[in-house]
Amino acid sequence: MEKFAYDAPAEIYSNDGRVARRRAVTYRRFGCSAEAIRFVIEELPQSIQPGTVMEVDGDRIQIAEIRALYDSEHYSLSRPRVVAPPTPDQGPTAGPCQEMGN
Repeated sequence: MEKFAYDAPAEIYSNDGRVARRRAVTYRRFGCSAEAIRFVIEELPQSIQPGTVMEVDGDRIQIAEIRALYDSEHYSLSRPRVVAPPTPDQGPTAGPCQEMGN
């Protein structure tokens, strides 16, 4: 994937993936795509994630690519620690939509 603009505005469209005539689609707008990616991966139930699309600068991004962007070393927001809590010597993390130092 080309260099992705984590600071670009993004829109999220999601549904539960089942085919139905009047199934509601959830829509949310984010000031930066990093926050949209965080929302999809960390807050949306896994059952809804397959029916989720993120739109950034006219490009539509499916869940597999959203996951890859979240897992990328270039992802600019901190991720929750699952294995062990952070230690005091790790220093501060970047705030929302801020690039972390390389």
